[in-house]
Amino acid sequence: MSEVPGMQRKRPTVRRRIIAVFVLTVMVSFLLIGRLAWIQIVSADELYEKAWEQWNYNLPVKSERGVIYDCHGRLLVGNTAVDTVAAVPAHIENPGAVAEILAPLLGMDPAKIVDTITIEKSVVYIKRKVEPDISAVIREMNIPGIIFFKEEKRFYPGDNLASQLLGFVGTDQGWSGLEVHYDRYLNSKEGLLLFPADGKGRQLPHLFNRVIEPLAGFDLHLTIDETIQYVIEKELDWAMHEFAPRQIVAIAVNPHTGAVLGAASRPDFKPGQYYDYKPANWSLAPVTSSYEPGSTFKLVTLAAVVEEGFFYPDEIFYCSGHTTIGSETIHCWTHKRGGHGSISFYSALGHSCNTAYIELGKRLGRDKLFHYIDAFGFGKPTGIDYPGEASGLVFKPGQIGPLELATTSFGQGISVTPLQQVMAVAAIANGGNLFKPFFVEKVYDHQGHIIYFREPEMIRQVISHETAQIVSDMMVHVITDGTGRNAAVEGYTVAGKTGTAEQVGLESIYKTDDFIYSMVGFAPAEKPRVVLYLAIDGVTRGARLGTYTSAPLFSSIMEELLNYLQASPSDKTYIPEIGEITEPNQETDGLPAQDGEE
Repeated sequence: MSEVPGMQRKRPTVRRRIIAVFVLTVMVSFLLIGRLAWIQIVSADELYEKAWEQWNYNLPVKSERGVIYDCHGRLLVGNTAVDTVAAVPAHIENPGAVAEILAPLLGMDPAKIVDTITIEKSVVYIKRKVEPDISAVIREMNIPGIIFFKEEKRFYPGDNLASQLLGFVGTDQGWSGLEVHYDRYLNSKEGLLLFPADGKGRQLPHLFNRVIEPLAGFDLHLTIDETIQYVIEKELDWAMHEFAPRQIVAIAVNPHTGAVLGAASRPDFKPGQYYDYKPANWSLAPVTSSYEPGSTFKLVTLAAVVEEGFFYPDEIFYCSGHTTIGSETIHCWTHKRGGHGSISFYSALGHSCNTAYIELGKRLGRDKLFHYIDAFGFGKPTGIDYPGEASGLVFKPGQIGPLELATTSFGQGISVTPLQQVMAVAAIANGGNLFKPFFVEKVYDHQGHIIYFREPEMIRQVISHETAQIVSDMMVHVITDGTGRNAAVEGYTVAGKTGTAEQVGLESIYKTDDFIYSMVGFAPAEKPRVVLYLAIDGVTRGARLGTYTSAPLFSSIMEELLNYLQASPSDKTYIPEIGEITEPNQETDGLPAQDGEE
């Protein structure tokens, strides 16, 4: 057969085309295989992560914050279940309408809700920890895209009991008191609930949900005894009503360990509604406040002169009612009637003679007196486990002249904290040892294991046992035959010391009508169970005298505490007859360093 003309010319062209298509196909195949390999091998992790984010949504899962117990395991702070209102923005069709519905119920600005529920996130919070009655109303509305999950809110069985000590929490963490100091233990670790969803964020049914379990917070067991705390606060409430002062503080400690048994001040606050109170009410004043101590500080001077051998109890001192230091005249509170006259140094504590203690301060000298002030823990924080502890203020060596030595010896011109005062007297009560105070004894994890246990910590021996005994005996004399007679407790021997400190006004001039009445002591004196310090600042109702304010308040609290602790009655006690009591003259005549004592 003869070939068709031109056939041989077409065959090479077809062949070339087939080869070109084949080569192109191979190249495309290699490109596709390469791209597939890049996606499946090189970029697999990155793409999988992006796909996971698109297919899976998550909700935070909360666990309980640690709870707080007293020393006997009685609940002081717990948790109660509440709802958090959240939204899945992809499910909300009309954000403005939803915001108008929720705003009045949640007490929020509608515009803020719109901004929240239009964020490009899988789930957003609208409002945390909503009260159950509010969330129930919103649940009944069945609004598409609005979801709920459970959280915990702090519950206070005692209402405002120990509120300043315990503190309060914000949304997720402690903001004051022990709640913030121990937040690292109390705070729970958040978990997650992961669930698959479609492109519009709708949860896919019948698919596996994954939960990253949260971890509960740890529990605190305090040194505080709920009953002792209640007694203290009950009596402070009575005193606030009776005397209408600016402030009252009280603190009780175990003298043998440094454990704080109870501490409070008034005015206080309710931690569940902390935002309704002044921030000044949130702090525990026995720890965070400081002021001039007045005559309770004479115990430090007394302990120092006894320890150094400069004290002779039967030695007679003549008090004329005043003494002159340089160009300044310092009065004893008896100056209007010519002073105490001839008085022994032993009786000078019981009758709180300022001029006698100025003489004792001179015998000690600057270096020795301030050595003991430092040794007893004044002028620096104690290191207690509570935020915002004050340090007080004492003179530095270069600031101490004859006048500063004189005023310090009976407790003016310096400032101390109630905590420092009670720990210093605790050292006298226990035989001379200064302990570090503390509030938290144990921390338990969520499985009930003890992860922290606080042993009593003795800082130093300040004075000898013999010195402590002498000072204790003289403190008993203050109660039986001195200014503290109204602080006596029937059936028990009480050791104590009264104090009246003047307030400093404008231009550092002492006020003549504004005092802090204080009392510190322990009982039973022969075997102390508790040391108590209290102070009443700025009495405005009733008698403005410590005899009728701080001393009887001390007696009432101490009596209840000793009965509760089932302290053994003292073998020999002396309850003075309460008759006419000579009161201090509290007029200063504009003179410095005046101390009225009752």
